[in-house]
Amino acid sequence: MSSQCLFCKIVAGEIPSKKIYEDELVLAFHDINPQRPVHFLVIPKHHLTSLQHASTADEPALGRMLAVANKLAVEAGSPGGFRVIINNGEIGCQEVPHLHAHVVGGEQPVGPMLKRQA
Repeated sequence: MSSQCLFCKIVAGEIPSKKIYEDELVLAFHDINPQRPVHFLVIPKHHLTSLQHASTADEPALGRMLAVANKLAVEAGSPGGFRVIINNGEIGCQEVPHLHAHVVGGEQPVGPMLKRQA
């Protein structure tokens, strides 16, 4: 755990969240500024800055993140599909330096993945 990390503080219970799932490896909670009817985050409970810093030791938590994303998206009302977004580093527009997956969906398509360049 990093004492200065926002998400580590959420894992430790120092900052409240609208928790929807927790086990020994991951925590899932609602996004504070949802962009879709279904929008939550799944994070590893141990501090991992980004996928760029992941190693084989992180594989159990990474796999659990995706399995939990699927389970919760379906339960939250997105059984026809959803999008998992993991931003990495400055180029990837990662805002919080703790690996996190945004899971977004709902009844309508989420739209194109990226804006096409002319």
